[in-house]
Amino acid sequence: MLDVLLQQINKLVYQTSEGMVHPGLTAEWVLAVLSIMMLLTIWMMRKTTATSQLNYSVVTSISNLPFVGKNIQQLITHPTVITGLRIFTAVVFLMVIAAGLFGTQVTERNLATTLTWTIWWSGVVISVFFVGSAWCAICPWDAIATWLVRRRLWKRGSELSSLNIKVPKVIRNIWPALMMFVVLTWLELGYGITTSPYATALLALLIVVLATVSLAIYERKAFCRYFCAVGRTLGAYGGIAPVALRPIDNAVCASCKTLECYNGTADIEPCPTHLVMGRIKQNTYCTSCGSCTQSCPYQNISWQLRNIGDEITFSSRPHWDEAWFILGLLSLTIFHGFTMMPYWEGWMSQLAYTIGDSGQLLVSFSIGMLVAMLVPILFYSAMVSVMHRLINKQEEWKRVFSAMALSILPLAFAYHIAHNLTHLVRESQGFLSVVMNPFGTNTLPLSMQEIHMRHMNPVINDNIVFALQATLILFGFWLALKILRRRVLQYTGFTINQGRIIFIPMLVFILSISILNLWLLMQPMIMRM
Repeated sequence: MLDVLLQQINKLVYQTSEGMVHPGLTAEWVLAVLSIMMLLTIWMMRKTTATSQLNYSVVTSISNLPFVGKNIQQLITHPTVITGLRIFTAVVFLMVIAAGLFGTQVTERNLATTLTWTIWWSGVVISVFFVGSAWCAICPWDAIATWLVRRRLWKRGSELSSLNIKVPKVIRNIWPALMMFVVLTWLELGYGITTSPYATALLALLIVVLATVSLAIYERKAFCRYFCAVGRTLGAYGGIAPVALRPIDNAVCASCKTLECYNGTADIEPCPTHLVMGRIKQNTYCTSCGSCTQSCPYQNISWQLRNIGDEITFSSRPHWDEAWFILGLLSLTIFHGFTMMPYWEGWMSQLAYTIGDSGQLLVSFSIGMLVAMLVPILFYSAMVSVMHRLINKQEEWKRVFSAMALSILPLAFAYHIAHNLTHLVRESQGFLSVVMNPFGTNTLPLSMQEIHMRHMNPVINDNIVFALQATLILFGFWLALKILRRRVLQYTGFTINQGRIIFIPMLVFILSISILNLWLLMQPMIMRM
C-alpha cells in the first residue's frame, strides 16, 4: 500500500518535467519529514511550560577557550587580518567585473556569473549558520567604497572626507533594503542577469557606486545599515547563528564611560551602524567589521558561542520594518523556487497570451512575482488578525504582527539553503576550469555531453543532498515552533494549557509554509547553467 502511494506521489511530481533538470526530493523523504512534523506539532501543543521556565542559554566566549582562545582574541583585535581579507575579496571582485565586461558572454564559462550566482550567493547564505554576518566584515562593496572616500587602507579617515549628513528619518529603517531586495530579484529572475556576465558586472558596479555615494554623503555607513539587501538578509539570519560578537564581561561595558566601540578612536573607525556593544541584544545590524574589537581599550569584545537560534528565540525584538523584511525574505525565497520549476514558463506564457503581453514577458513575470509575494503576506496578515482577536487584550495589531514575524524567519532560512544546495552541488562542477580561465578565452558553450555528465555526477551524492534538505526543513519547522511558543507565552503571560488556542493561527501558517517548501523541493528544478 505504501509503495503504491509513493509511486503515485512521484508520478504526480515528475510527470511535468522536461529537459535537463535537477531531481527533486523523493516521496520517501517527504513522508518521513511530514511524519516528524506532525509529532513536533503534537509535542508543542501538549507540553505545558510557564514563561518563567524558558531561559536564555549561557554563552561561552571564544577567548576563554583553552589553548586557542588567546590566539583568536589577538587575531580579531589586530587590523591586519580583516584588512588582508578585505583586500583579497576586493581583488576577486574586480576580477569578476573585468571578466563580466571583457570576457566571454557564455554564462557557464565566465567567472562573473559562475562565481556570483552559483558559488558566492549560495555560500554566503550557508556561511551565516557558522560565522553569522562575518561576510559583511570583508564585503568588497564596502571595502572599495571606504578606500575611495576615506582614502585610508584601514586607519580612520578624516571627517572632512564625507559630508556626514544625518540620514533622513523617513529612510532611517530597512524599507530601502527591502525595496533593493525586490528589485534585485526582479532583475535576477525577470531580466535574466544571472545568465549575462555583462549585466552581472554592471550590477556589481552599480552597487559599489551606491555604497560610495552613500558613504560620501551620509554619516557613518548608511548603506550597510539601511540600504544593502545582502547585509540586511545576513543580519536577519544572523539571529539563528551560534556565534556573535559580544562583551566578554558585561560589567566592564556597564562601567565604561568613553564608549570607544561606538565612538571609535584616533585610528579606528566608530561602529558603522551606530551600535554600543554593551547594549547589543541581537545581530540584526552588526556587520562584524571588527572596529569594536580593535578600539576597545579593555579588549572586552570577542566572538561568543551560544545555542543555535537562542538569540532569535529569546532576545530579538523586531520592529515594524524588520517584520516586513522577514516577510519579504520568506516570499522571495518561495518565489525563487516557483521560477525554477519546468512549468513556470508555461504559466507565464499562458498569462502573457491572456493579457496580450509580448516581448520578454516582463509584464507577465512582474504580475506573477507580485502575486507570489502577496499570497504569503496576505495569509500571514490574516492569521495575525485571528490571533489578535484570540488574545483578547488591548494590543495594537501592528505589535502582534511584528512580534510573530520572528517565528517565520527560520522557514525562509531553511528553504533558502535547501534550495541553493541543489544549484551548488550540481552547477559548481567545472568551476575550477573557470577559475583557471576566468575570461573564458577560446571556450564554447557546454556540450550536451558535458551537461549530461554534470547532471549525472554531482559533487555530492543525491541521497546526501536529500538528507540535508529534509533536515533543513525539519530544523526550520522546529525552530519556528520553538520561537512561536516562546513569543506567545511571553506576549500573553499564559501557559500552553491556558492559551493553547492562541497558537493555532500561526501554527497553521507555519505548517502550511513548511509543506509548501517541502513540495517545492520535490519538484524537478531547471538547471540554471
